[in-house]
Amino acid sequence: MTIRGLHDSARKLMDPVFYDYVAGGAGEERVLADNERAFGRYTLLPRVLSGSEARDTAVDLPGARHAAPVIVAPTAFHRLVHPGGERATARAAAAEGVVLVTGTAATTAVLDVVTAAREAAPDPAVWFQLYLHPRREVTTALVRRAEDAGCTALVVTVDSPVFGRRTRDLRNGFTDLPPGYAAENMRDLPGAGPGALTAIPMSPAVRWPDFDEAVRGTSLPVLVKGVLHPADARLAVEHGAAGVIVSNHGGRQCDAVPAAVHCLPAVIDAVAGRVPVLLDGGVRRGSDVAVALALGASAVGVGRPVVWGLAVDGEAGARRVLATLRDEYDHTLALCGGRRNADLTADMVVRNGEAW
Repeated sequence: MTIRGLHDSARKLMDPVFYDYVAGGAGEERVLADNERAFGRYTLLPRVLSGSEARDTAVDLPGARHAAPVIVAPTAFHRLVHPGGERATARAAAAEGVVLVTGTAATTAVLDVVTAAREAAPDPAVWFQLYLHPRREVTTALVRRAEDAGCTALVVTVDSPVFGRRTRDLRNGFTDLPPGYAAENMRDLPGAGPGALTAIPMSPAVRWPDFDEAVRGTSLPVLVKGVLHPADARLAVEHGAAGVIVSNHGGRQCDAVPAAVHCLPAVIDAVAGRVPVLLDGGVRRGSDVAVALALGASAVGVGRPVVWGLAVDGEAGARRVLATLRDEYDHTLALCGGRRNADLTADMVVRNGEAW
């Protein structure tokens, strides 16, 4: 089954309110649609008589050596779509050699996620996505929790000074999780009673000094997620980021920004090879992975497709999505005459409608 087919099956199986939460975006969902549509504006110009029977698609990322060029982007509330939740996703990612970015808003605590990943692979790479809390002691506690669980990197999301206006959720009245579900990483934090939950804040007061504090407070590499402007990419590197993730939050925050892939080349130029640059938003096929890597990305993140696979067939469904993307990418690399990721270069990317 194709990833699009998995989406169609997931939509039939899921509670409509939960489906809208995963599938929806901000405002009129223009950015949500453009993330996918943008990849259709790029084509690849293959090289010939330069390939190899065996290809090496592994990439070294912060806290993840020899990883797949596809990672699982942070997505919330996996238990809403399947009882296995984040544990099932973790086992699927680990089995495919894929980095999993588990989030602050996961419905399974980070320790349980890492434990599940280790059931499928001896040394899995699990990154922890973090929103910087206005109270530094809460941020510190979350970082320690991720470190103690065995996470190999932190991912700080920086594109959420306020919560996006998500039309479908507002229409459905979906503002709180149903009974029995919670953002488990926010339980038992400083300032809250035993077993109590702390809210996940969106604060426009969070600034670069808060990021500096987080970097200084951990030995883990820290990536910045949600960068679109090249000046912010330069600042991220200057402030000690170990990687930059080009992302518009899957179209779920501001409905007036460019598609993520359109922002990638300028960010690549700004970073100038000092740290890896990743991208998420709109990746739905292996050729999308190839386009992003040819434009300079080290790897790409996928979010919704993994959730569709999880909804349809749990761990096996999520694993099928990741295996499909890896296989399609390897196939595209072969068709482009490549032996390794670096063989895909910017001169092989053609933007439709422009002279080449």
